[in-house]
Amino acid sequence: MSQLNYFPPLVLCTDKAPLSKGLLLVLNGLTVMLTLLPQYQDLFVYNLQAVTQQHQVWRLLCGRLVCLDVKDSFCSSLLIYNFRIFERRFGTRKFASFLLGTWCLSALMDFILAQAFQFLFDYEVEELPAGLLAPVFSLFVPFYLSVPRMPVTQVLGHIHITNKSLVYIVGLQLLTSSPFMWLLALSGLISGGLYHSNVLRLQKLLFMPAWVSRIGRYILEPLFSSESNHYETPLGMGATLDIQRQQRMDLLDQQLLLAQYNEARRNARHQPQAGLLQWTRLFPSLRHRGQNRPPVQPRPQVARLVEMGFSRIDALEALRASNNDINMATNFLLQQ
Repeated sequence: MSQLNYFPPLVLCTDKAPLSKGLLLVLNGLTVMLTLLPQYQDLFVYNLQAVTQQHQVWRLLCGRLVCLDVKDSFCSSLLIYNFRIFERRFGTRKFASFLLGTWCLSALMDFILAQAFQFLFDYEVEELPAGLLAPVFSLFVPFYLSVPRMPVTQVLGHIHITNKSLVYIVGLQLLTSSPFMWLLALSGLISGGLYHSNVLRLQKLLFMPAWVSRIGRYILEPLFSSESNHYETPLGMGATLDIQRQQRMDLLDQQLLLAQYNEARRNARHQPQAGLLQWTRLFPSLRHRGQNRPPVQPRPQVARLVEMGFSRIDALEALRASNNDINMATNFLLQQ
């Protein structure tokens, strides 16, 4: 199994995220500085022709770190802020290794996709949007695969708003900000998929050296680290106050369901077995009146929980308490 593939559902560490904070401060600071000093912006233009024809290899570093567009810098900063969850789950070194690996892979993918576009449509791509954009798009791969989808609300009764919707909206806004942003997005997604799946053992080849990690721990971490916020909701995906408040309410609902699940298990253990008639079946509680029959648990969800090592009875009780939500039921069972 890949070292980056497994994440316990709905579990967030309270570790610090100095790398994410450092990227936000340093990269946005450089963007503001270049906005005030436009005469130096040409040094940070991501020009593919200058790299291939004039051999200005240094543009691969300058052009792929600092955003020249304030809107791109703002959207990418929002995404980095939300993706700090992975630094807390991976640890700072693994998170830095992911960014380094996808940054190197996406640099190669940029040229491959640009050449493919020129071959198919006979149009040469000269410049691409500058900034740390492809590695940011690559983080959508573990975000989609590893972060559970928790419903928050509904719009018009059919459109479901989840804890991940805002992140996707910001990513869509960033995608539509420039004509060739789609090329960087595709490059980032391909690089993120390759690194996350550990194809050709890329995680063993492209990683942050231990000595660099030690330097960052002793020199950079005291500058950019901050104390953990104990009042931050474990879902931690909202970037606005209203979404964070809604997520805290959802967390309280989950805790209430978990308490009801535990109470149901205790009652099941002490339920008397004598007698031919089960009066609770003939006279259901007030909560379940009006229902002709109990909900039938979907067999695929029960089978998935049983394959994870839980008993069938516990799986049925957890699914019943969580209203057939497989992620919430898994969280209930893991907390036992």
